[in-house]
Amino acid sequence: MSSPGQNSSISYERWVSFVFLAIVLLCIAAAGISLRSWMLDAQKVPVKYIQILGKTQYVSHDTLAEFIRQTHDGSFFAQDVNTIYESLLEQPWVYQASVRKKWPDTLQVFVVEQVPVANWNGDQLLNAQGTAFSGNLQLEQLPSMFGPNGAEQTALTGLNAMSSLLVQHELVIESLLLTERFAWQVELKNGIKINLGRQDFIERVQRFVNLYPLLLEQNKQIEYVDLRYDTGAAVRFVEETTSV
Repeated sequence: MSSPGQNSSISYERWVSFVFLAIVLLCIAAAGISLRSWMLDAQKVPVKYIQILGKTQYVSHDTLAEFIRQTHDGSFFAQDVNTIYESLLEQPWVYQASVRKKWPDTLQVFVVEQVPVANWNGDQLLNAQGTAFSGNLQLEQLPSMFGPNGAEQTALTGLNAMSSLLVQHELVIESLLLTERFAWQVELKNGIKINLGRQDFIERVQRFVNLYPLLLEQNKQIEYVDLRYDTGAAVRFVEETTSV
């Protein structure tokens, strides 16, 4: 049986242990708060460098780096690479990106730029996947296409299919119109306008390709070719109108 003195000694030791543990826990908590404050302090652990990697033609690396600095301030540890990634994809000329931190003070960003293949509706561009984006410019070297919203991929597929046939005679599409009723109208760089209608437009382009050498034999400037027929075409020359 323990004596009253022994019980008192045990209680005291437990109390001292409890106080010691409490002090240790408070010190750990204080250290954690201090560490977190240090990690989030942009003055103490800043992002000094933003490295933009990847070849770009229409947007500069400096512009992208400045965009990140202005929209994602904070310390090295506070930077969220997923948030930066998502914001980069919202930039018109960025097609794909990846972001990572490089200790102790660098963000590395790899960027894949949009590859424009056509102007779209006068104020946008189309990439090779048939997705419209706002590039804030129109590129004269690219064909200009016009069509209903949502028909971008259809229009681009038609452009590519027609171009693969017209290249036989070194003919290049200057502009393409896909109407609300999905009828096709084309203008070539040499000024010839072609009306293909809605049905079987690829077969009609092939008919034009077959007919083109015969039209050149007329030694007249071709203005307009209407291929909305089961066979043949209506042709208008600059001087006169005839049928073939």
